Amino acid sequence: MAEGKSTEMTAVLKKRRPDDRARRSTEFVTDRRDHDRPNKTVLTDRWSSREDDNAYWTWSEVDGATDAIAGLVAGASVVR
Repeated sequence: MAEGKSTEMTAVLKKRRPDDRARRSTEFVTDRRDHDRPNKTVLTDRWSSREDDNAYWTWSEVDGATDAIAGLVAGASVVR
């Protein structure tokens, strides 16, 4: 996460998570912050299928969430 953006990221995620979890194909959505390194947050999302995951990212781009989070992160996301 970008230096000094942990409070903003927490607020964005708190606002987003109810919608994320309500999506039909959501298996789980979590975010964890490292208390020793507050700029380190791990987001874990799991969807029923790759197609559902892709649909989620498309939805996130359309509703502006991707742009809101992009300004708060320091590096590229890792998809596994």
